[in-house]
Amino acid sequence: MIRDALLHEIAEGVLRPGDKLPTEPQLAARFGAGRHSVRRALEALAMLGKVSIEQGRGTFVEEAPRLTYAIGKRTRLRRNLLPQGCEVSGQLLSSEIVEAPAPVRRALDLPQGAMVVESHRLTLADAVPVAFGWTWHPAERFRDFATRREALGSTTETYRSYGVEDYFRHETEIHARPARPDETKMLKQHPSLPVIELHAVDVDPEGLPLSASRVIWAAGRVKFTMTGTQDD
Repeated sequence: MIRDALLHEIAEGVLRPGDKLPTEPQLAARFGAGRHSVRRALEALAMLGKVSIEQGRGTFVEEAPRLTYAIGKRTRLRRNLLPQGCEVSGQLLSSEIVEAPAPVRRALDLPQGAMVVESHRLTLADAVPVAFGWTWHPAERFRDFATRREALGSTTETYRSYGVEDYFRHETEIHARPARPDETKMLKQHPSLPVIELHAVDVDPEGLPLSASRVIWAAGRVKFTMTGTQDD
């Protein structure tokens, strides 16, 4: 009853994204129920992605966007998300030049001891976190990639600044799994909700590897489609 009533109010716009819900005692008084029943209802709403329970702050309506992300010959984040009417933004969380981890070295066909530019980014749609992850570029070819990417605001334009006019998705691997506590916190989702982990390799027109990436997506906020003809 409590869950369904609050779901109805969210659907009807009585409770809008960002609104703070009444406290547990206030909801218990309103519905004539115990706090345990209120807590279970809020947990159920959180599992549906309708609210976000923030420790010490309260419970907030979170009508997170459900996005479609197409993976094909040319896979572009902003081109995928912008036509869906959401505001796409990103934050560079960190960037450094490191020795390529073994899986990255193999993906990029680099020699032992090769250095890569490691960028850690968060992606938001309508200010709601939808993904975060890491991208690695060969440092010998793209030593200041992260700096240029921040200045130009686009991966495609950054590649062009290095003389790479086009790039293609060579490989994509996807699997779903339970979220770790740090991932739940980063994506601001309920601990019981899964994540989708995506590994990818992009190459230039000559087939030389440009980047390897590992991205963690909020499973309840995105669905993936596969096509071999996208943007041909």
